[in-house]
Amino acid sequence: MKKSKFIKSSIILIIGGLITKILGMIIKIVMTRLIGTEGIGIYMLISPTYMLLISICTFGFPVAISKLVAEEKFNNKNIILSIIPISFLINIIIIFLLFFFSHFIANNLLHESRTYYAIICTGFVLPFISISSIIRGYFFGKERMLPHVISNICEDIVRLFILIIGIPIFLSKGIEFAIAFIVISNIFSELSSIIILTLCLPKKNISFNDFIPKKENIKNVFNLSIPTTIGRLIGNIGYFLEPIILTTILLKIGYTNKYIVYEYGIVSGFVLPTLLLPSFFTSAISSALIPVISKSYSNNNLKYTKNKIIQAIIICLMIGIPVTIFFMLFPNFCLQFLYNTNEGVNYLRFLAPICLFQYIQSPLTSSLQAMGKANIAMQGTLIGMISRTFLLIILSFLKIGMWGLVISTSISILLVTHHQYKEIKKVCFNN
Repeated sequence: MKKSKFIKSSIILIIGGLITKILGMIIKIVMTRLIGTEGIGIYMLISPTYMLLISICTFGFPVAISKLVAEEKFNNKNIILSIIPISFLINIIIIFLLFFFSHFIANNLLHESRTYYAIICTGFVLPFISISSIIRGYFFGKERMLPHVISNICEDIVRLFILIIGIPIFLSKGIEFAIAFIVISNIFSELSSIIILTLCLPKKNISFNDFIPKKENIKNVFNLSIPTTIGRLIGNIGYFLEPIILTTILLKIGYTNKYIVYEYGIVSGFVLPTLLLPSFFTSAISSALIPVISKSYSNNNLKYTKNKIIQAIIICLMIGIPVTIFFMLFPNFCLQFLYNTNEGVNYLRFLAPICLFQYIQSPLTSSLQAMGKANIAMQGTLIGMISRTFLLIILSFLKIGMWGLVISTSISILLVTHHQYKEIKKVCFNN
């Protein structure tokens, strides 16, 4: 039964992930055609800031809730209802800080004043992302993947139509307003997702006591969410520093701002998203793995735990290897088909075999989190972030353009994957 439920959850998430990945590609293609490579470059400059803020506002709650719900030892309704007010408080603080520091981030850190309005807009999107992520954590813990998949598909469809209608209107006012609209459009897509997820929640037996926050439940959530959040923050801080380091150093050694925005848009907006297309598959496996590993490891069923980890890695490699070969052999076709460009072919060919390790990194990290080893997973992320940032600084001074970013990213992926594999082997396979 456990096996069939894991496979069923994985299949639902894979099919849903494929559909949302296709919709995501269409959204990216629409954005590229409407705002151009320069617009994509500006948008990608704020993406690290956006991802950093999402990591802070969600605070690792989805993973923590998923693990606790899967263990079936706690009042699930009270866990969710206790965390929502705390999540709102975190979001209010973030919005307040953004009003004061957005101008500084845009002009002094990103060196691109046209990102200012988009950074402001991120604050209004974050509360909606927080609520949807908390509810998703419940469904993952219950291994009910269908509501998550349906809400994701609906979310992308809503966003696609809003972007098609809205971008041309705001683009006439200026590229900075179009970028800000792309960010703010997430409010409507996330709201549609929240509505669907809420409708799928069980409505029976909710009492007044469920709304009273319990210290024990909050403590259990924070024990899991804090190390998860720190790990994600470490990664996102490195990602946040990436455009700041690049623009600061490359401008200093003689590159123009136009070149930096354009080339950074190619690497971050075209090449990396293409390489991470199979990530819907690995994300599906990783998400389905968390409740399964949580339950089996808490019951000390190490044999089943090891089998599920091995199974997840094999499945990820089965899709990752042929995709990697395809990217290496036909990089021109991939970029031309997806984004109507041949820019970034050499980057794509170089990074393709490296990203094979990225595909298996996700289930390894999820397994560590599911076994309550989020601190160990965080250490791997810290190693990756430090090495990537350090190498990026050094390589950027060598006047090799965006190859400093490409090489530092590659080495970081290899180091983190090796660390997570080594720790999984130590924790689970040597017992």
